[in-house]
Amino acid sequence: MRIVSLLPSATEMVCALGLEEHLVGVTHECDFPPVVNTLPKVTRSLIPAGASSADIDRLVREQLRTAQALYRLDVPTLERLRPDLIVTQALCDVCAVAEDEVRSAVCVLPGTPRIISLEPQTLSEVFDAIRHLAEVVGMDQKGEEIARELEARVEAVAARSAGLQHRPRVALLEWLDPPFSSGHWGPELVRLAGGIEGLGREGQRSRTLRWQEVMEWQPEVIVIACCGFSVERTLTDLPRLWAVPGWQAAPAVQSDRVYVVDGSQYFSRPGPRLVESLELLAHALHPTVHPLPAGLPSPVRVERSVMTSHGSKVQVG
Repeated sequence: MRIVSLLPSATEMVCALGLEEHLVGVTHECDFPPVVNTLPKVTRSLIPAGASSADIDRLVREQLRTAQALYRLDVPTLERLRPDLIVTQALCDVCAVAEDEVRSAVCVLPGTPRIISLEPQTLSEVFDAIRHLAEVVGMDQKGEEIARELEARVEAVAARSAGLQHRPRVALLEWLDPPFSSGHWGPELVRLAGGIEGLGREGQRSRTLRWQEVMEWQPEVIVIACCGFSVERTLTDLPRLWAVPGWQAAPAVQSDRVYVVDGSQYFSRPGPRLVESLELLAHALHPTVHPLPAGLPSPVRVERSVMTSHGSKVQVG
């Protein structure tokens, strides 16, 4: 079977099933596991390199009005790869190639490749998506084993959280300019990790916020997981937060409980590593209750005392 994946989370699912050798093409964003970095890329981004967060938000909104995605499919490369199976999604209107564009491209491809569309909105649906993909490729038992192992890890976090005496108010932010709440599985991760998310809703899309709304929530912990951004890229946006009315007085800022995590590798990919996102978040909220699993990067804590309009000092931990 020759498989083309049109989203990073699907690429990770395919590899979790042990089918790396069957992957013949991936997106320009697929970078895990590292073995996929050498595969042909079948998509490209319309977002200019170096665009600011505000510019990216503007481009996204413009594309939404035209009902087009911010990514384009490289049809000639897709034709050359001759896939038997294409894995795509219909969950997000802008974070992957539009499903209609994929189906149109299939009409000109040699043979008739099968298309499956994954669109999980909760943790349980992510696990079901793994099972579904495994069924399609004839690896039902392997998919069930992977899903059950991931579910067990989620249950372990939930069990530790059940004994907590205090659940802090949490703001899990997907974007900073403008601010966005977390969506879909994000608020669920907060609940399982032992926090209370008052800005996002489980199973629903993320939404644009006003900073006043964030400050009125009085978050005791702020976790910044900008969609598609590395920790380093996110840190470049932090200095502007110092000018947000009420930011300096927010409980999370006062107690130095503002964390930055990798929103590209974690949190925004509804694949197997969403469980690692939960474990990372749980450790940030309750480090003495939830140990950080070996191999996971520590959340980056932003120190209030040295955060200025010119930059911010951070500390891993």
